[in-house]
Amino acid sequence: MSIRIFILFFVARFCELDYSIYMISIILGLIFIAFTVFAVLPAGPLAWGPEVISFLKGGAPVLAALIGLICLFIGAADIKDKKEAKKEDAAKNDAQ
Repeated sequence: MSIRIFILFFVARFCELDYSIYMISIILGLIFIAFTVFAVLPAGPLAWGPEVISFLKGGAPVLAALIGLICLFIGAADIKDKKEAKKEDAAKNDAQ
C-alpha cells in the first residue's frame, strides 16, 4: 500500500510542473532507446541482434502491405474530395 502512495505522490509532484509530462516522455524514450541498443549489441549479455534482424526481415513485407493499404485509402479519399469540390463549384456557378 505504501508503494502506491509513493507512486501517486511522485506523479502528483510531476503533474504540478508545466512541462513534466514532456520530460517524462523524453526520459522514457531515452530509456527505451538505450535498452534497444543494449539488447542488440553483439557483445552484450542479451545479444538479441540476430533475432531482431529476423523479426525485421519478417515484418518488412507486412509493414509494406499496411503502408500500401493506407496509401490506397488516402488516394481514394483524395479522389472523392476532388469530385465533391468540383460538384460544389458547379453548384455555386449554377446558383450565380
